[in-house]
Amino acid sequence: MTTARRDTYTPETLLSVAVQVFIERGYDGTSMEHLSKAAGISKSSIYHHVSGKEELLRRAVSRAMDELFGILDEEHARVGTAAERLEYVVRRMVEVLMAELPYVTLLLRVRGNTGTERWALERRREFDHRVAALLKDAAAEGDVRADVEVRLATRLVFGMINSIVEWYRPDGPDGRGGTGRQEVVDAVARLVFGGLRKAS
Repeated sequence: MTTARRDTYTPETLLSVAVQVFIERGYDGTSMEHLSKAAGISKSSIYHHVSGKEELLRRAVSRAMDELFGILDEEHARVGTAAERLEYVVRRMVEVLMAELPYVTLLLRVRGNTGTERWALERRREFDHRVAALLKDAAAEGDVRADVEVRLATRLVFGMINSIVEWYRPDGPDGRGGTGRQEVVDAVARLVFGGLRKAS
């Protein structure tokens, strides 16, 4: 189990430790006792900063969602053809996933058992719909193939991107260096847009 040293404890450290414990044990399987042991602090110290584990969950999934929604406000996500904007968004989604790997991993594992989890699932659906709308616009503009249904294509694209949390490790599986972030971003873009773009 993840354990933090007491002398390095900060609210940010607590959030980071909580995310790791939630991933390892599952949110439902994590108690405040598990969190206090992993953080190296008392339960009362945790309650001094948060109301409980659901607040930690909300902070964690909010961090992931804020980063993802932030992509849609970036200039290249708003300017250009729909296909150009879609490719930019897909690339940035992969970058955010890798930069915020534990937070996005946790976001992808929520199941809707609490108010926070239901809120996170609703936000994820909203994000998915906005990306799907870009794909639909790109198809309408004739820049992506029309013989693949938009909802199916969207699910396949998200499936490929979201699966990265299952295998990507910044230091590689053996700790000796892994696949570079840019290499992953470029590979996803090539696979997605090589298959989606309309043949010339």
